[in-house]
Amino acid sequence: MVKIENIELPDFPLLLAPMEDVSDPPFRAVCKENGADLMYTEFISSEGLIRDAIKSRKKLDIFDYERPIGIQIFGGDEDSLAMASRIVDVTNPDLLDINFGCPVKKVACRGAGAGVLKDIDLMVRLTAACVKATRLPVTVKTRLGWDDQSKNIEEVAERLQDVGIKALSIHGRTRAQMYKGEADWTLIGKVKNNPRIKIPIFGNGDIDSPQKALEYKNRYGVDGIMIGRAAIGYPWIFREIKHFVQTGEVLSGPSVQERVNVCKTHLRKSVEWKGPIVGINEMRRHYSSYLKGLPNIKEFRNRLVVLKTPEEVEAVLDEVLTTYDGVEIEHSPIELINYHEKCPL
Repeated sequence: MVKIENIELPDFPLLLAPMEDVSDPPFRAVCKENGADLMYTEFISSEGLIRDAIKSRKKLDIFDYERPIGIQIFGGDEDSLAMASRIVDVTNPDLLDINFGCPVKKVACRGAGAGVLKDIDLMVRLTAACVKATRLPVTVKTRLGWDDQSKNIEEVAERLQDVGIKALSIHGRTRAQMYKGEADWTLIGKVKNNPRIKIPIFGNGDIDSPQKALEYKNRYGVDGIMIGRAAIGYPWIFREIKHFVQTGEVLSGPSVQERVNVCKTHLRKSVEWKGPIVGINEMRRHYSSYLKGLPNIKEFRNRLVVLKTPEEVEAVLDEVLTTYDGVEIEHSPIELINYHEKCPL
């Protein structure tokens, strides 16, 4: 069992990464159903919360079936982060997470997200301000450093633990790398195996298969793995990793029935949370991933992305189910897209 203060997680838990414009309640719901042990909201601007910005406040929405769940905030000012922490406290999540890893220019170049990696003393002060302001366990998600010349994650881990964080998630790239090249887990392993470190350490970066998850678990000794891009359009990654870790067997991929059912669940929750217009429009980007691998599926995809009511979409999804009944989908490798290219920030 892995514990984040009073939160009990299973041995080697799988975490859903907080992804802007991705990790909303509808997406989290289908990931939870398929085995995610701990999830986070999209990151929320501390300044936006303080200004009572509608979009920021909307991201505070959490539901009991999602628990345990953390709300993630970002910012570069101690007072603002402390005030935002108190606002988050009222919404009663299970934990508060601070984002020191977002590489997007509009965040990092304003001295927030991964931008804080340039000033470790500031990072420590910001973290301490959050810890003091909330009753919730505080965790942090960050990267190895700002660039290859400043990979300071070992110092960061010790100092953030000293000011009271209860767990640390580390993405195996620097900010300069963005999502290019391969994630380097070597320093993640060094942090985990540092005798001074007593808090759970979760690794993140490039986990796109059950085999790689088990390999990295054994090689680097991390307490758990955080999965981001591999879950986009493929929430089954969680159950497949769990099954492989427990049995050594590769689980069959989702059937057509499962794909259609999850797509419908995602659609219904999207409409319920966002309203019919936005809910329908924002679901259009997901159909391709859910139906990937079905032969000659383009015609159905083209129809799905122009429909305007949930009833019409579900009717076409039922057609997909009838048309492809009994078809076995080839278990193709998961594609790790750079979702930040389409990020609205």
